[in-house]
Amino acid sequence: MIASTPRPPYYAVIFTSLRTDVDAGYGEMAERMIALAREQAGFLGVESARDGLGITVSYWSSLEAIRAWKAHAEHLVAQERGRAEWYTAFKTRIALVERDYGFGEL
Repeated sequence: MIASTPRPPYYAVIFTSLRTDVDAGYGEMAERMIALAREQAGFLGVESARDGLGITVSYWSSLEAIRAWKAHAEHLVAQERGRAEWYTAFKTRIALVERDYGFGEL
């Protein structure tokens, strides 16, 4: 699903990853992180896809909101498990969205 975001400016956190063969609760943790992110102040939406390469883009109102999410206790546990069990590699990028446009109803 395409996230419905407000008018720019806002921020995008782009998380790109390669998985290991270990599943061990990955799906449940991913679902929990999305549910938890939705509860955070400044969260605007999320989009995610995986076909070998995984890309999750979350949208936030401010850099402060992003910092708070990165430091959230449950999210810290997920980050550690990701490094130890679930990912062979990942990259996180933070970008300021200055323009957006599209087609169709969201």
